[in-house]
Amino acid sequence: MYESEGGDCLASIKEVAQKAGVGVGTVSRVLNSTGYVSDETRIKVETAMKELNYIPNELARNLLSKKSGIVAIIIPKISHPFFAEVVLYAEAELMKKGYKTMICSTYSEQNYEKEYINMLNRHIVDGIIAGSHLLDFEEYQGVQGPIVALDRFLGESIPVVSTNHKIGGKLAAEELIRNNCRCVLQIQGARVVDSPSHERHYEFERYMKKHGVTVYSHEMDWNDFDYGQYDVMADMLMDKYPDIDGIFAVDMVAIACIRQLLKRKKKVPRDVKVVAYDGTYVAKVGVMNLTVVQQPIEELAKRAVNILLNMIQGKKYHNKKVFYEPTLLLGDTTDDKE
Repeated sequence: MYESEGGDCLASIKEVAQKAGVGVGTVSRVLNSTGYVSDETRIKVETAMKELNYIPNELARNLLSKKSGIVAIIIPKISHPFFAEVVLYAEAELMKKGYKTMICSTYSEQNYEKEYINMLNRHIVDGIIAGSHLLDFEEYQGVQGPIVALDRFLGESIPVVSTNHKIGGKLAAEELIRNNCRCVLQIQGARVVDSPSHERHYEFERYMKKHGVTVYSHEMDWNDFDYGQYDVMADMLMDKYPDIDGIFAVDMVAIACIRQLLKRKKKVPRDVKVVAYDGTYVAKVGVMNLTVVQQPIEELAKRAVNILLNMIQGKKYHNKKVFYEPTLLLGDTTDDKE
């Protein structure tokens, strides 16, 4: 037996069997839902466990079944609003399905992603939702366990769940054109990462130039996920492009740009219109509500979980890609009401 911190003894499986008047193997079958156990016997065992305050040894059960009951979610940084919401919805869905969540942030160390993948190979976790943008494509190719990619391409055997970013880019472009913008700046993620998200910027630029609008593009570093970095970048860009009348960027970057515009005595949306991308909670907590192209983050997270759990149960996918459509939500940063 083991003792808890408070000194109370925790019952063993043998004691449960004795109290219920059954064998240890019967208690094991009840715990693991394997083999036949009559309803009457099951009730006896469950009653004995409750009376003895029996706590099953989950580690031993998991070693036997080679299942941990844990899913890892690999993200760059938990404080980033988009990834924070992904984790929020994915964890809730996993909990409903009887799984625990291991949150793996890779922002400070690129090697962490390799370590988390190794956990899958060693059965420490049952599957991975990969939302980090650090490791190269090749690092995932030898992995045998279940992986679902969130918004990036990792190979034909790894399903992808993503937003239809091409539609998102067009929605942003249409809104800025509707607001008569003629010279705009778009700020995009590092193109070294093989992600469907780049499609929004390709489509945005194509559509704007088709309508005779000048487009400046700035590419961020692959590890830019901190508001302090965004603010420094925005300060530099507002000096570099003083004549722009429109901005397209993710929520946090858009907020940093607005802050720098206001420091320069420019008004939003009178002088510069801003369309943000993601539509996380931060889009509504600032001085003004952002006009956003909103990703369906809850749907993305839940679908990634359900595909992964299917894979854990043995389902195979080949070249599986699931895309959800984004939505334009009007805020205070485009239409000039003055």
